[in-house]
Amino acid sequence: MKIGVITFPGTLDDVDAQRAVRVGGNEAVALWHGDHDLQGVDAVILPGGFSYGDYLRCGAISRFAPIMTEVIEGAQKGLPVLGICNGFQMLVESHLLPGGLLRNDHLKFICRDQKLRIENTSTAWTSAFTKDQEIVVPLKNGEGQYVADADTIKRLEDEGRVVARYLDVNPNGSVNDIAGITNEAGNVVGLMPHPEHAVETLTGSGTDGLGFFTSLVEKTFA
Repeated sequence: MKIGVITFPGTLDDVDAQRAVRVGGNEAVALWHGDHDLQGVDAVILPGGFSYGDYLRCGAISRFAPIMTEVIEGAQKGLPVLGICNGFQMLVESHLLPGGLLRNDHLKFICRDQKLRIENTSTAWTSAFTKDQEIVVPLKNGEGQYVADADTIKRLEDEGRVVARYLDVNPNGSVNDIAGITNEAGNVVGLMPHPEHAVETLTGSGTDGLGFFTSLVEKTFA
């Protein structure tokens, strides 16, 4: 499959995401924030970093990048979209996912290996995992605290739309230890930790993140 990885000004993890796509057996296609062309890709990844310097609010400016018009329209039609860290922030700013990401409750940037539990394996990006599988992937953020109103949290929980949950420690104060969520259709996933940094044994914390980049081979939505 052809998976597009979008680079915005200030993006840091686009090359890592492209490599993870290739390690997962797919073709990586580099996309540019200023274009209006998704180049016929089968899925899109919004990678981590500090797009547009995180000015105004994380992801708030990126949401209006030219290529996001195509991403939003595609997602609404079933195109698989994965937002990692800053990409998760773009997805909530684009209203493709509910809620928001605030400054970590301890007001400090955090970088650590983080244990997660994968709770939803029916999405386009998590079908390679088994339900309640525990994995370890790197986490690095300063604005990773997931929040939403009580009704939204209840809906996410009742509908099984919490994709991943923090284990052992809640690193940023996210409600209900939420590390990632999905939309109703299961094609759009936002995740605060970084699975693209855990796809090879040579570096990082192992290969626990690889499932996010192999799942599309097993399950397609577009």
